[in-house]
Amino acid sequence: MLAQVRSHDRAVQLLMVNQFTINLGFYMLMPYLAAHLSGTLGLAGWVVGLVLGVRNFSQQGMFLVGGTLADRLGYKPLIVAGCALRTLGFATLALVDSLPALLAASAATGLAGALFNPAVRAYLAAGAGERRVEAFALFNVFYQAGILLGPLVGMVLTGVDFRVTCLVSAGIFAVLSVVQIRALPARRAAAPTGDGGTESVLAQWRAILANRPFLLFSAAMIGSYVLSFQVYLALPLEVRRLGGDGESGTAAVALLFAVSGLSTVIGQTRVTAWCKARMAPGQALTYGLTVMGCAFLPLLAASAIPVPDKGVALWLLAAVPPALAALLLALGTMIAYPFEMDTIVRLSGDRLVATHYGLYNTICGIGITLGNLLTGAALDAARAAGLAALPWLALLALGLACATSLYGLHRSGRLASPVAEPAPR
Repeated sequence: MLAQVRSHDRAVQLLMVNQFTINLGFYMLMPYLAAHLSGTLGLAGWVVGLVLGVRNFSQQGMFLVGGTLADRLGYKPLIVAGCALRTLGFATLALVDSLPALLAASAATGLAGALFNPAVRAYLAAGAGERRVEAFALFNVFYQAGILLGPLVGMVLTGVDFRVTCLVSAGIFAVLSVVQIRALPARRAAAPTGDGGTESVLAQWRAILANRPFLLFSAAMIGSYVLSFQVYLALPLEVRRLGGDGESGTAAVALLFAVSGLSTVIGQTRVTAWCKARMAPGQALTYGLTVMGCAFLPLLAASAIPVPDKGVALWLLAAVPPALAALLLALGTMIAYPFEMDTIVRLSGDRLVATHYGLYNTICGIGITLGNLLTGAALDAARAAGLAALPWLALLALGLACATSLYGLHRSGRLASPVAEPAPR
């Protein structure tokens, strides 16, 4: 894997390391923010939800704007601006306790993500050229490694004081800002039209919204994000339902994240190489979504087993099926993710790539929100009706439906070649 990383352009290598560090700084803080707000600051539950919701809304709602700015101003300025803004936001979280200041800090951290995420992916796609699929596979390894290590570092720092965690995370983003100012080469998107890129933003957005294959692909891929998010929602809740909130339950939840992160770090490049040698991108996407849907079969099977009263058998029932589901979700993501990122570039026609990534993230973000609401409702309904299999059947059906949609797009040739047309003048 390291040899593969070294074979890429220096800017691509830097973007991978940057993404690891971005996730390290983000995930060392965010898992512990709710406990800080409700515990240390004593805020009501609805206020905690509001602060966290503002961060999510400001990020998802501004992805399109962030992507558009990256295409117009260049990728580097947006990456640097996002890191600098997150430095400010995390430092503010350490120093304030009033609700207006907390909301402003939370909004800043969300906006920061909307600025640098589309720019990073567009820069990586441009820098990797024909090796985009391989580059995005390596990128996902660094991405997941940051998610895996961040909470562990945050747990140690938060054991001292959550404000220390905030300041260390802010320091990481400050260093990132300086490193990227000094070491990341400037790179701009190609002019979107023959007029030197002077067409209006609204005209560009209309052109993207008229790109029907891109929109259909975005809608079909929503399911992959809803399914993968269950590592943070349905699977931990299932573990807690059976294993309880004690140390054994905590260990089982930790196992979920360890299986998910480590399997990606170890297996991503091998899985991508195997798929690339044997499948067209549309086929890989279809197989990836199928595997993600089938990830809930172990839980479906476990729902038919009588629940033991206690002991090792109960812990195994609480831990093993969710861990298998997490492993299969990680495998499905490993199969699909590099081809997913590459397909967005191809469907954009190499035109306004960051803007396409921005809109794609917004569509999937809205889908995640709605999907999680429905998943939560299915979990509640299952408990009320005594139908433990209900949420797993629903998630299995979602995965298979999205896989079928992707197969249809692949068979019809809509994923095969760039289709974006110049915007009307």
